[in-house]
Amino acid sequence: MLEVIEKKIQQLRPKLESRVPSGNELHGHAAVLLALTNQPDPEVILTLRAEHLSSHSGEVSLPGGRWEEGDPSLEFTALRETEEEIGVPPEAVRILGPLWKRSTRWEVEVTPWVGIVSPDVPMTPNPGELDAIFRVPLSFFLADPRIRTDRITIDQRAIYLPAYQFDEYEIWGFTAGILTEFLTRILGARIEHSDDVPLRALS
Repeated sequence: MLEVIEKKIQQLRPKLESRVPSGNELHGHAAVLLALTNQPDPEVILTLRAEHLSSHSGEVSLPGGRWEEGDPSLEFTALRETEEEIGVPPEAVRILGPLWKRSTRWEVEVTPWVGIVSPDVPMTPNPGELDAIFRVPLSFFLADPRIRTDRITIDQRAIYLPAYQFDEYEIWGFTAGILTEFLTRILGARIEHSDDVPLRALS
């Protein structure tokens, strides 16, 4: 599966990189890392944000955060935040490239970056930011075992996104949006909303 992912991202990388903010455009942007383990059925690394945080508390997310002064790029931001949150250093991540920017409900534009890590990479949650780190096989999402379909509005558009339950973790909203867009546009998965319209038609 990783070979398919890498080949597709290589094909798209020049076009996608041309859309990544840089220089003076970086202010107000953010980046996350969609880290996949190097396995036949890759696992995506997810985090549970701490309950005491003022925003997104108790929600499942990808490692990442806002661009900071001194970050030369959003790729750097994603890797810096990943090390701060889960203890994985940049040299342990092989970046394949960016995905499509997505806006949060607070109108922050986030650029996801896909990276490959060893399945044995040590990870430690930053107690100031996270309550847990966990991994979910991509095959779980490809099977689309959703518990519901959420309707959200972004940029005055209605978007339908699946929500999933994996063990004690509920994966929904913005994180589910990044994952389903990755699965539909990179792996060609057919993940649909309640009216049987493919998500790729809404992206």
